[in-house]
Amino acid sequence: MALTPRGPSSEVDLSKPPASWELRLYGLARVSVVGVSRLLWDLRLTGLDNVPVDGPYVVAPVHRSYIDTLVVAGITRGRLRYMGKDALWRNSASGALLSALGGFPVHRGVADREALRRCEKVLASGEPVVLFPEGGRRTGPVVEHIHEGAPFVAARAGVPLLPVGIGGSEQAWAPGSKLPGRSRVWVVVGKPMTPPVASPGGRVPRSALRQFSADLQARLQELFDQAQQMSGDSMRRGRS
Repeated sequence: MALTPRGPSSEVDLSKPPASWELRLYGLARVSVVGVSRLLWDLRLTGLDNVPVDGPYVVAPVHRSYIDTLVVAGITRGRLRYMGKDALWRNSASGALLSALGGFPVHRGVADREALRRCEKVLASGEPVVLFPEGGRRTGPVVEHIHEGAPFVAARAGVPLLPVGIGGSEQAWAPGSKLPGRSRVWVVVGKPMTPPVASPGGRVPRSALRQFSADLQARLQELFDQAQQMSGDSMRRGRS
């Protein structure tokens, strides 16, 4: 049975367009984050012409490091939205700041479908959402398994799914490491993927969703391989 979010998280209007001050604050934060990423990890981005110019879409990156959330902000100047545990919104001031920076709350322990419904509300407001198909951070060069959350949300909302490979981030700041390491990070944006069409009632055929998820996994592996190769090549050129 789906649980209904309670407390501060339910007070956030996810369908409300961002205020001008929120966009200015996000823009400032984005410039700072991308600038620091360029200094620390010589961040490079390619395939930016694949990013939709406007409208909502689901960004689906590979996930190997803490910094993935930071570097993926470089793909567009528009505000990207991310899920966060609703306890972070208990203080109204910090909650307003987190919302301005692209976060939106999800009740801890809520059923997955309810969390995904919240993503749909954000997409309905016209903004893109970042969902990591692998769930938590993984290690290694293989995209072994992905969850169906990102494909499901894209299909339900009828928006493009944007696959993103991130190479070098695991070496730049591995899980468990207290300090960042030396690695060049490449972000490779793939072409938008068109999700299966949901029924008028919002139901996505199970077989179509499985196939779409498999296609996403294969595409992410290609982009991840490309990003890893570019990151490694650039490191070798830098040492030569």
